[in-house]
Order: sequence, then C-alpha cells, then structure tokens
Amino acid sequence: MMNRRFLFAAAAAMAFAAGATGTQAQEKIRVGYWTSGFSVGFGAVLEFGKFLEKQGLQPEWVRFSDVNGPTRALVTNSIDAAFGAPSTGAFSLAIQGAPVQLVLAAQIAEAVFVTREGSPIKSIEDFKGKRIGVSPVGSAAYALTAAVLERNFGIKPSEFTPVGGNEGQILQFLQRGDIDAAALRSVTIASVPDLKLNQLGRLVDEWKKMTKSNASPILATALVHPEFAKNHPETVTKYVRALMEATEFGRTNNAEAATFLGKAANLSKQSAASYAKLWSQIYTASLTPEDIATFKEMASIFRAGGTIKGEVPDSLFNASFFEKAKQAK
Repeated sequence: MMNRRFLFAAAAAMAFAAGATGTQAQEKIRVGYWTSGFSVGFGAVLEFGKFLEKQGLQPEWVRFSDVNGPTRALVTNSIDAAFGAPSTGAFSLAIQGAPVQLVLAAQIAEAVFVTREGSPIKSIEDFKGKRIGVSPVGSAAYALTAAVLERNFGIKPSEFTPVGGNEGQILQFLQRGDIDAAALRSVTIASVPDLKLNQLGRLVDEWKKMTKSNASPILATALVHPEFAKNHPETVTKYVRALMEATEFGRTNNAEAATFLGKAANLSKQSAASYAKLWSQIYTASLTPEDIATFKEMASIFRAGGTIKGEVPDSLFNASFFEKAKQAK
C-alpha cells in the first residue's frame, strides 16, 4: 500500500511539473502595430485567429494610433516586434544605425490611378500640370508615384501638384473636384461603389514596367529588435511563421477574414467583404532575394527623390527567419 501511495504521489508530482513546464515554455513576445490603414485589417485577423498562439507564443499586443509608433517603440526596446511598419521608416532607421532588423515584406504598395467619370483626363500621360491626390510628400506611396510618373511618363515632380492626405481626404477632394486625379487604394475604391471613376492604371503594374521585373513595390514590413532576435531566434521564427500563416488564411478564407475585420475595424458586412476579397492585392509575407532586391531598388529611388538620406545597409535584411519558417510546417 505504501509503495502504491508513493508511486501515485510521484506520478501526480511529475504531471504537475510537466504542466508547469508546458506553461513556462510558452514564449512571450511584445508585438506592436498601427490600428489604422492596412495594419488594422491584418492585426484583426492575426489576433482573432490566434495565429501567434498556435505557434506556441504568448503575445502582448501593443496598439498605436500613430503609423510610426511601432518603429519608435521598437528602437527604444519597448516592444520586440512590429508589423505594418513603413518601408521608408525602416530604411531611415537602418541608415541612422538604429536597432532594427527587417524579417518580412508585409504589405504591397498597391494603388489605382483614377479620375472622376467625365474628366478630360484620359490617360496617366495627361497628369502633367494637374493636381494629383496622393499620400503626403515624403511617404513611400508618394515616392513611388513620383518615380513612376517621371520614369514611365516623363512627368517630373515639378510638373504636377501633389495634394496630400489620407485616403478619406483624397476621396473627398476628388468628389468635390478639388483635384484632377488621384492614386487610391483598391479598398477605398471598393468602399464607394456608387462613385463612378475611370481607372487609368495601377501602381504595381507601372512599377513592374519601370523596373522590368515581376516584383511588386513593398509598402510595409515586419521588423524585430536585433537583441531580441539574437536571444530568442526560435521565437522570431515562430513569429514570422504566424505572419505567413495569417497572410495565407486571409487569402484562402475570405469569409472568415471578413468576419474578423468587421469585429475589429467596425466595418459593415459589405465593406468587410470587399476588403477581404482584395487581401491578396494588399498583403504578402516573404523575404526572398527578389524581395530584398526590390527593397534596394526602392531605397535607390527614395534616395534619388530625397525621401531618405544615405545608403541602406545590408544588415537591415535578415532572411534567415523566413527561410526557417518556410520549413516549419
């Protein structure tokens, strides 16, 4: 009897210890993102779908109202990782020697060049001398638009008037006739089905034509703090894997993604469904040699246009976590 009691107690202790160890083994990671723009849509799917938890991670979500909030927090070591961080911000921080590592391309710089129905502007070539609604000067979207206009259509930045603003403001400018044309995201266009617009071309297509490649320009990235990556490489690999899984989920499960979007972003069913249908045009999750070449091409264009100052160091890019995450299926 004594031996049985002893064995039972020992077994119970071992079970308790195993459970405690399992709890302790869950890896913590502080993740920051901007709660607007395309970041909020991806954040909704990532959080509601529990993709980090499925990788054995215990995320602490840190949400920012400012688009540059996550990168600033990363530099001060207030968070371990960020997604949806602007490419231009990542470049500038790396040039300054700030502690950032780019581990994924996360968002595609997609936009459609449009005019209102009835406009005398019939093609992008007619943008010369016109007022064009676009993201503010200094942003990645503006730098890409200006480069495409100059290199593909011979329209220099001094030969059109950029009217900056967020998507909602630019849409209002276009509706009121305050601008002649605009570069608007597909999601924005889908949100106003009753507004009749002429679509003259797509930024992604013009970029590919300009660079003579099949790579899309990249608007935003996933970043990690180098110290965290060095001390917790497996955690970063799982983090990258979670982003990849969430990206694939949104692409293949539009209806469920729309439900998450409706809950998190307070979107109507129609708006959430329209957003989800465009998922593949908005989000990506990779860091291939081609992606890195695209980043470097973008940096060259941004530097030529004055958006960034200096050379982006190769140390910014760390594709090892992406490569490991691809194998961790």
